[in-house]
Amino acid sequence: MAMPRRPRPSAATLVMETQSDRPGLPLGACNDCSPGRYREGKAHAKADDGFPAGPPRPSLPTMQQQRRLQKHPNPVVAKGLPRKGWGHRFPRMHKRRRRFVLKKSPVRLAVNETVLKTEEAEDDVRWKNLYQTQRERKRIMKDTCSKYKSNSKRIVTPYHVSRIFVEDKYRVLYCEVPKAGCSNWKRVLMVLNGLASSTSAIQHNTVHYGNYLKRLDSFDRKGINHRLSTYTKMLFVREPFEKLVSAFRDKFEHPNNYYHPVFGRPIVSKYRANATKEALRTGSGVTFPEFIQYLLDVHRPVGMDIHWEHVNRLCSPCVIDYDFIGRFETMEEDANFFLHLVKAPQNLTFPRFKDRHSDEERTTTQITRQYFQQLSPSQRQRSYDFYYMDYLMFNYSKPFEDLY
Repeated sequence: MAMPRRPRPSAATLVMETQSDRPGLPLGACNDCSPGRYREGKAHAKADDGFPAGPPRPSLPTMQQQRRLQKHPNPVVAKGLPRKGWGHRFPRMHKRRRRFVLKKSPVRLAVNETVLKTEEAEDDVRWKNLYQTQRERKRIMKDTCSKYKSNSKRIVTPYHVSRIFVEDKYRVLYCEVPKAGCSNWKRVLMVLNGLASSTSAIQHNTVHYGNYLKRLDSFDRKGINHRLSTYTKMLFVREPFEKLVSAFRDKFEHPNNYYHPVFGRPIVSKYRANATKEALRTGSGVTFPEFIQYLLDVHRPVGMDIHWEHVNRLCSPCVIDYDFIGRFETMEEDANFFLHLVKAPQNLTFPRFKDRHSDEERTTTQITRQYFQQLSPSQRQRSYDFYYMDYLMFNYSKPFEDLY
């Protein structure tokens, strides 16, 4: 004999059954999980002085109740289930969390040993190696700061961020290190910011004297802290001796209306015996040994310049937690990897042209050795000591075997 078929329940009956199973919450919500309800429970427990904070934990809904809700979801929501519980807020909270995660720097996610940013990156060995390289560079920099810098907890001041340029559209902070690709990096930032359509169309003077890019120290404290905590911070470095020779060749071996009178004349006057009146008047013709004498002199006749200043003083890496550390020696690979991470347009790649003295060979390791062979072993050792923190912090090997 067939069993009589159970009549289909009304919406009101279904509401009553659902509310009786889980009083005060919509089905599927966890009355133990809400932070607000957790605080309420604690308050009730204190007020009742020893009595339980609430009713026993209700059992999970049966399969029959779940099927009823799937068939009739709207009446349950419409007729009396409270809307202030955790369950109705859960979808909104989930969206907020997603937006927050997307604001995180993609490089910071990688450096902090989270999952790789995309499925394609997980399958690509080259991307994995680049991620690992970044982790290692950042670890060495942090270890060096922890070992040698006692002021790493210092508050960030406008001085610490005075060399950092801001690109708001792609949320990039770039610390300028002269003679390490800074001109071309500024071109890239200008293209990202919509100031130009191509890096090749931007002249050298426009890059450095056009004031198209904002510096981080031009913002108030709130603006500085906001960008430091949410933007991707990066710097590019170069082998210190090679960077120094590149700066010397650029500023003293070519006509220059600033460096010759401002730096050349004091250097020639103090370190050249029997200097001619012409040399004293123009400051031209400074030799590399004379330049090194000036650099190592604690009583310099003229101050330092950003082109041969230490990177750890220019960019304060022990105060500012950089997300990406690139090298001039692997510029093309590192730069395009960084552009990939910040989701720059795919047709934008890092330019490799040399816009100043383009007919002259770039400063290489071999050229650098030729210049330093003009110095005595003592001068080479003192020069290495002068840049020792940069060598250590960015993991460059000793350029000469006789150095210690």
